[in-house]
Amino acid sequence: MSQHPDLTSHEPVDKLRLIVRVARMYHERGLRQARIAEALNLSQAGVSRLLRSAAELGVVRTVVVSPEGIHSDLEDAVAERYQLTDVVIIDGDDLLDHPRSLLRALGSGAASYLETAFRPGDLIGVSTWSETLLAAANVMQPAKQQVADKVVQLMGGMGDPQGQVQATRLTARLADLTGGTPLFVRAPGLVGSAEARLSLLHDPTVAEVSQAWQQLTVVLVGIGSVEPSPLLRLSGNAVAEDELARLRSLGAVGDICQRFFDENGTYVDAGLGERTIGISADQLRTVPRRLAVAGGLRKYAAVRGALRGRWITALVTDTSTARRLLEEEE
Repeated sequence: MSQHPDLTSHEPVDKLRLIVRVARMYHERGLRQARIAEALNLSQAGVSRLLRSAAELGVVRTVVVSPEGIHSDLEDAVAERYQLTDVVIIDGDDLLDHPRSLLRALGSGAASYLETAFRPGDLIGVSTWSETLLAAANVMQPAKQQVADKVVQLMGGMGDPQGQVQATRLTARLADLTGGTPLFVRAPGLVGSAEARLSLLHDPTVAEVSQAWQQLTVVLVGIGSVEPSPLLRLSGNAVAEDELARLRSLGAVGDICQRFFDENGTYVDAGLGERTIGISADQLRTVPRRLAVAGGLRKYAAVRGALRGRWITALVTDTSTARRLLEEEE
């Protein structure tokens, strides 16, 4: 609270004195407007008008103080810089040398956001091989009512049996949490030829999912660096080392659902698109709401590329990544 109103206003000093008195009684002493009106022989409507004047003149100033661990200013700055609708930033400064702990923290931050992010009738697409999204789904609370129509796997999940279990588990878990019907991709994520891909896309079970990719209202994705995650390596769907080398030579820094991009977010194909069973880059980027969860030093270039290329509309990340995103773009 301030006792120094803008005396350049046209309010007479006596009126300003009364405004300050009413403001102090209400904000400092906690008196109700009716009690103030009685004490000062004013109408309650008059007290209300004086309180509004106190705010307009700067006699009373509202200051929002964020609790420890809440980074509203940083979130707003990142959202404005990269034209995002939502940004959630978790404390990560003490976790940079502990990737597993950072992953769990990002998952918890994503879970809190996702619990209120969906709308009735949503068609949700979910990235198959994101450990961070799996961590989020593990701690997310179920919706009190159905908030999704369908939950759709975004790329092939078949491969190594253990990896396949993890992929289907994420889709199934999110469907349980939101009340949606799960749609699984019963095909590998990466096949040997364009012909094999076309053949699989004509299979009725895969075709149903492919049609759903064109109708999604929201997608949840991880952002991968060019090096595949341990979960993706386990799956048997990871890109071969010689193809990774070619991607790096073309400037690729990261991927979303095995759709690779360079440091500016420009799509880099390298011939993989015609062999990938999954949502296309164009389909992905036309979904209205696109939430990504990623952070840490290894993912920085990929996160920045995804933001520069407008691959996503919302981001959950850590404090170190967020600050660097702002500093390096100044």
